[in-house]
This record gives sequence, C-alpha cells and structure tokens, in this order.
Amino acid sequence: MSTATRIYKGLSRRERAGWIVGLTPVQALVCVGLAVPVILALAAGRFGEAVVAGGLCGTAAALVVVPVRGRPALRWLGHLLLYRAGIALGWSRWQSRAVTGQTADLDEPDLPGVLARLRFPDGPPLRDLGRVCLIHDTGDGRWGATARLTHAGVGMLSDAQCERLANRLGNLLLSIGHREVIDRMTLLVRTVPDDGADYQAWRAEHDVPDAPAFARQASEELDRLVGAVSVRHEVFVTLSGADDALRRPAAAAGGGVAGRAAVLYRVLDGLEDKLKSLGATSVKWLSGPELAVAIRTGFNPASAASLAARRHRAGDAGNAGVRWATAGPVHAPAPSARAYYHDGFATVSYSVLMPEAGTVFGSLGGLLAVKTAGERRSLAIHYETLSQHRSRKAVRRLRFRTGVVRDWKSSKGFNSGAAEAREAGGARAQEHAVAAGHGIVRFAVAAAVTIPDTWNIEDHAAKLENDIAGRFQLLRMELAQDAGFVAAVLPVGVGLPRLRGGAS
Repeated sequence: MSTATRIYKGLSRRERAGWIVGLTPVQALVCVGLAVPVILALAAGRFGEAVVAGGLCGTAAALVVVPVRGRPALRWLGHLLLYRAGIALGWSRWQSRAVTGQTADLDEPDLPGVLARLRFPDGPPLRDLGRVCLIHDTGDGRWGATARLTHAGVGMLSDAQCERLANRLGNLLLSIGHREVIDRMTLLVRTVPDDGADYQAWRAEHDVPDAPAFARQASEELDRLVGAVSVRHEVFVTLSGADDALRRPAAAAGGGVAGRAAVLYRVLDGLEDKLKSLGATSVKWLSGPELAVAIRTGFNPASAASLAARRHRAGDAGNAGVRWATAGPVHAPAPSARAYYHDGFATVSYSVLMPEAGTVFGSLGGLLAVKTAGERRSLAIHYETLSQHRSRKAVRRLRFRTGVVRDWKSSKGFNSGAAEAREAGGARAQEHAVAAGHGIVRFAVAAAVTIPDTWNIEDHAAKLENDIAGRFQLLRMELAQDAGFVAAVLPVGVGLPRLRGGAS
C-alpha cells in the first residue's frame, strides 16, 4: 500500500491467487483432465489399471502444480528447452558489431538480449539542462527517462529519519498514481569497484610535505583498517509511462518523439522536488551519451575509471560520453544457467522475495555490503502504481475471493486457519485504504553481484545470500541470468513484468 510507514507489511501477496484450492484455472483444468482416466477405470471396475493410472496422473499433476523454487516442474522443463534451443541456434551468443567492423552508424544501439527492443531517441532540451535521452521500450510500449541522483544513503540515519523518508516515498508513489502519464519508477543503486588508484592519485595531489609524522602515521593506519574495500555508490531513478497513456496528450503537443518528450518533461519537472525530499541533493536527467556510459559501465565496471578520466580531461565543453554502438558488451558468450558472463566479468542475479511479516525502510542495504575489493553489487526496486480504478477492482476481487472461500469452509464445517484469517483481514484493510484515496503499488526487487570471471562466482554468490539470510529470501534467476542482469544492474527501467491478465 502507498500509505508508507516505517514497517511495510503484507508484501508477499500474489497478484493472481488461485481460486480453486490455491490453483489457477489452467492448473485446475489440467488436474481435472488427469483425474478422468482414473475415474473411468474405477467406474469400470478395473482397479489395477486405476492404480497405475493414478500413479502416472498423480505424478503429472505434481509436475503441473507443485512449485520448485518459484516455478512448477513442468514450467522448469519448458524454460530449460527454450534455454537449450537458444544456445543450440546461437541466439544466446553475442558479439558487438563494432568489434568486427560492421557498424555503419555509431548512434545505432547495438545491445544484447532484452535490450535489443529498446530505442534511445534524444528529446528536445529540458530547460537549461540540455537534451534528455528517452527510453522507448518497443516490446512493452513504454516511454521513460533516467536521472542520476546524488544521495548520501540511509545507513547512518536514525529510525525517526527513516520513517520520514518512508512517508515521503509513499507520498511520491501516491503522486505518481494520480498522474495519467507516469505509472512506474525504478530505483537502482550500484556500488563502484575501486582498486584505490583514484584515492592514491588524490592523496598524491593533495599531499602536504611538511605534515606531522604522527598525522601521516594515523592516516596510513586508517587506510589499512577501513580502506581495504573502498566503495562508492551511484544511484539512478527511471520514470516511465505506457504509450497508450501518452498518445493523446503527445498528439496535442505535436506528436512523435518531441510530443512524448514534452508530456514527460512536465511530469519530470514536478517530481524533482519530491525526489530531493527523499535525500537526493541533485537530480541530473541523463542525455544519450551519459545513459550509454551508465550502460557501458554496467557491463564493464573496469571501464569506469578510464571514462571518468576522459570526462575529467574533456571538462564541461567536451563530450566524453559513449556512442550507442559501443555501449554494450564487446563479447558475451552464451549465458550459463546460473550466471551471466560479459566482457571478462560474471554476474549472478536474484529476485528478492519480501517476508510476510514485513520489513523496515533501509533493510535492503545489506545486499550492497561489499566484502571484497573488486566486487560490485547492485540493487534495483521497480515500482508500479495502479490507478484508482485498477486498485478498487483489485481489492474488491481479493475481498470477494477470500470471503467466498471462508464462507464455503464454514458451510462445510471447516475452520479457517490463521493464514486465511490474516489474508481476509488484509483484504479488508486494503479495501478501506483504497476507499480512503490511497493506492496499490506493485513492486519487484532484483539484486546482483558482479566479479571478474576469473574468480569463483559461487563463493561471491554465497556471500550475498549469507548477508541477507534470515531477513529476505533470494530466488536465483536460473535460466534467465541475462534478463536478470538487465533488471538488477542497468538503469533502463526494465524489470517489472506486466500485470497478468492485462489491465484491470
């Protein structure tokens, strides 16, 4: 719910809960079809045949119904077949066209996998900030823009300060829900691996020759104690809206890319102050070359130092960005089932499942606690605010379903369990909140760890899992590590699937 307090509860409710003993209609229909041979054999008195059919059909039903790490076994089989087919046909392998000399236009995006459906047209200038790069997702039909935030983080804040930020985040999401053209927001935090070269260069530039020996000794000791792992963070926010919502106001603004940009700019202007109220000291909407740099450093963290040095040499007058033809990886072999390899690095991505008991603001920070120099961690939270119409319809459906199930059990003499009573109470609370003017927020959380591909990737994946054990459940993105990488590492707003069943 968007009524954000410091404790968020009821976060793990499924979007489309099953009506029939927790099964979806398709699963229930398959189970009924599998039961028919058993019933016919029993009706004919062929009990031996009924036992054999029951064993076979029961096994098939278990494959369809029983989830194994988030997916039923039959779906696992389908995904495995698609994964193997992609490798066999060469669809999963990637090599940049620029490396082979086949690039004709350096401004044409050359990106792998899910990113191939994105287009990055430049919009008109936004006030005195220059052009803003628009992100056009041709697959989902969405338009958005990305900004880089300067933020001090929340690790050192008190509980009262975290509660205020939580309330402001709720107000921001609520204001997004009341706007017609924007409905999604993605917050992405990436650590920046640092080998100490930047700090040593800064030390050499600012060294004081006649500094006291005791001060030098204390500084060197601090470097040994707290400088073993030097970590910086970069924060991005991506706001996007559906093309269906943008089309009419964009046509009134002139149509095309410029019309959509004009409509988006009106919203971006209104949200900058709300983003700063969350603790951001600056909000910089990215141009095309700047967004290409963010994508490039996502694939190759080692390129960040050279790009920063080139940007420092170019200054404000130069263009130190990256052309779109070179924004992607140079080489990305076919992804393994459990990791994604790109430009000499390996990434393991996870989906983060929220606990039913709730969590507190800032509790995901443990996923960004780097333990080894050269390791990078990323965390992305994708929000979608449902409109008032969709929110009312969703809570009515949930309340009706829980009420029907409870009444049916009562009529048959069964008692409702604690989990069912809690779900029914949550459904009523949500309906009351929506009736009072609040909204419902869908969300997905993705996390990733990136290391050089010569290191043991399983060791670092285990460290990430241990850092959050007991608080959150991490679901490894098996067979979809390339898509998980995009959702967790790259600031393009891709990561939250469409609501099943379409608009409601």
